[in-house]
Amino acid sequence: MTSEPEAQSQVRTTRQRRIMLAELEKLRTHPTAHELYEVVRKRLPKISLGTVYRNLEILSECGMVQKLGTAGTQKRFDAVTANHYHVRCTKCGRVADVPVALISEIDKIAAEASDFEIFWHHLEFGGLCPGCKGGSRRRQLRKK
Repeated sequence: MTSEPEAQSQVRTTRQRRIMLAELEKLRTHPTAHELYEVVRKRLPKISLGTVYRNLEILSECGMVQKLGTAGTQKRFDAVTANHYHVRCTKCGRVADVPVALISEIDKIAAEASDFEIFWHHLEFGGLCPGCKGGSRRRQLRKK
């Protein structure tokens, strides 16, 4: 198995990938491939959506970007590869970072409760973002 630093060093850093990474690092919105494509296209007008998808998969596989997604949701991408938590709006799909300390004890608890050797965990919260929560309140107020 190739370690993450080895995988990163084996990936060719093309101009397209450098620009995609630079734009992804600027965006704190955890964009979908299509959203990133719209941004990257301003700098690389001839890039195709397929190229963006392929390169995001490659960058994800080698650990240079994080791919976020659960069943039934669009994949989103994050330039921050350090382990951290996310929250996803169950209405509009917006994803944001949750600035809390990692719960390292959860790995130990899971290992003790199963016969697995645990290396990491992924935690995503679900709820309503401020925009959707505000919209729900406005609709409720109109009904009264």
